[in-house]
Order: sequence, then C-alpha cells, then structure tokens
Amino acid sequence: MARLKTVPFEPPAIPLPDRVVALLDDADERIDNFQFEHRDTPVAAFVPSDFVLAYQSLAAIASLNLAPGRRFMEWGSGVGVVTCLAAMLGYDAIGIEIEDDLVDVSRELASDHAVDAEFVAGSFVPLDEVDLFDLTGDFNWVRTDAVSAYDELDLEPDDFDVVYCYPWPGEEALSEELFAHCCATGSLLLSYHGRDGMRLRRRM
Repeated sequence: MARLKTVPFEPPAIPLPDRVVALLDDADERIDNFQFEHRDTPVAAFVPSDFVLAYQSLAAIASLNLAPGRRFMEWGSGVGVVTCLAAMLGYDAIGIEIEDDLVDVSRELASDHAVDAEFVAGSFVPLDEVDLFDLTGDFNWVRTDAVSAYDELDLEPDDFDVVYCYPWPGEEALSEELFAHCCATGSLLLSYHGRDGMRLRRRM
C-alpha cells in the first residue's frame, strides 16, 4: 500500500516578479467580478487560496529540485491562478476544474498574460478511483459528476510530478488518499490548509 511522507518544508518569502504581481492583481479583480456575477448562484467550494504562498512554495520546490520533474497538475483549479503561477515558474502546468465558467475565466487570464498553461473542464477523480469516495456524503471539494478530465488530456495522474490542491476543511484525507492511490512514486502533493499554510507530501 502506497504511503505519503511529509517533506519538511518552509518556503522562503521571496519577492514577487512584476509579471506575477500584475497577474495576481488582475486575478483578484476577476475573482471579485466572478463572485459578484454569481452572487445569487455561488459556485460551491470556490474559495481562493493564498496565491503568494503558492508561488513561493512552487518556486522553492523548483529551486531545491524536490520534484522528479516539472509536470504540474492542479486539482480544482478555480480561476487558474496557481496553475498560471506554476507555468510562469517553468512547470508544464495543467489545471482541472469541474465548473465550465471557471475554466473560461482561467483560459482568459492565462491568455491575457501570455502564460502557457492548459485548463480542462471535468473531474480530476479518475473513473476507476470513484469508489474511493462515499458519494452519499456531503462533499464540497470533491465532485465526480462530470467526465474525467484525463480522457481529454490523454494523460493519467501518475504522469505528473507535482499535484496542488486546496481541500475543503474536513476533506483533507480524501485528497491524500486519492493521491496515494493514483499518483506516481516520488511525486509531490502540495496542499493548502488555510491558517495552517502549505503541506508537502511525497508518495513513497
């Protein structure tokens, strides 16, 4: 049975390049606009993470060569900010998001800032892993009621070196279990936990 090992990790508070600052400022405005436009029908579990900390964490992973490669995937990419940041740091970055409207915003953000990132609409849970979840439960972060995004990508979770996610409180174990079941040995799971910051795990 695969297990996850915690990687001691304290990313330094490096300054942000001007290009990154411009993207984050623009993303904040787009997020505000999106939430206002959907105020009567809010998207469940759409809560932006700490983008500055995400950038600093991904930069540290790259500079320290902690990952076996540079292929990056974000589970539940929202408006695509973290995936764009990963691409700006030199990762081959793909974001998977189940909400079509958010995928549209992501693609526009990447295009407007000349970021080479890919976004796919669908579920990040592979079809053969759906049984991991009690689908009668009230999950906010994990949804499987869409086609698998991996079919469009012609890739599998074990093709990626770094996976990023922001699980809903109380659902952290689900992301870890999914990662342990379907990602490659040696790959990294970077997850954001609100006030507790980032957690970095390696699949053994």
